[in-house]
Amino acid sequence: MTETKPPTSSIGAQDDIELRLGASLVHLPIIRSVAASIAMRVDFDLDSIADLRLAVDEACSTLITRAVPGSTMVCRFTIDEGQLLFRGAVTSGEADAPSTTSFGWKVLTTLADSASAWAEENTEDGQGTWIHIELAKRKPAFT
Repeated sequence: MTETKPPTSSIGAQDDIELRLGASLVHLPIIRSVAASIAMRVDFDLDSIADLRLAVDEACSTLITRAVPGSTMVCRFTIDEGQLLFRGAVTSGEADAPSTTSFGWKVLTTLADSASAWAEENTEDGQGTWIHIELAKRKPAFT
């Protein structure tokens, strides 16, 4: 199953980076590398880069485990007002958003400055539900 439309219609600045990959755990190293590269490009410190890599890994792992087999995961990175925003989405056979009380979610929210998850009906073809995770990591303020 392949998505027919991106999960969000808002395309940000020309610096946004969007990846579409098979919803498979073998692709996690690619997504982690992209997250780290973007964070380095906008001058995040090493600790923040490491936190972001782990948070993106946890978010994508959560999405992949809920994805319909053979589907695509869509990931978008946006630099916005001193923070790096990550949005990921997959088509799922489950109708509910990921639990915010799980251990994995606690890890994610410890590493990121904010995080949210939600589900929305796939209105394009009526097949499954879009599961979204969004997280933000603020650029550290140097004093």
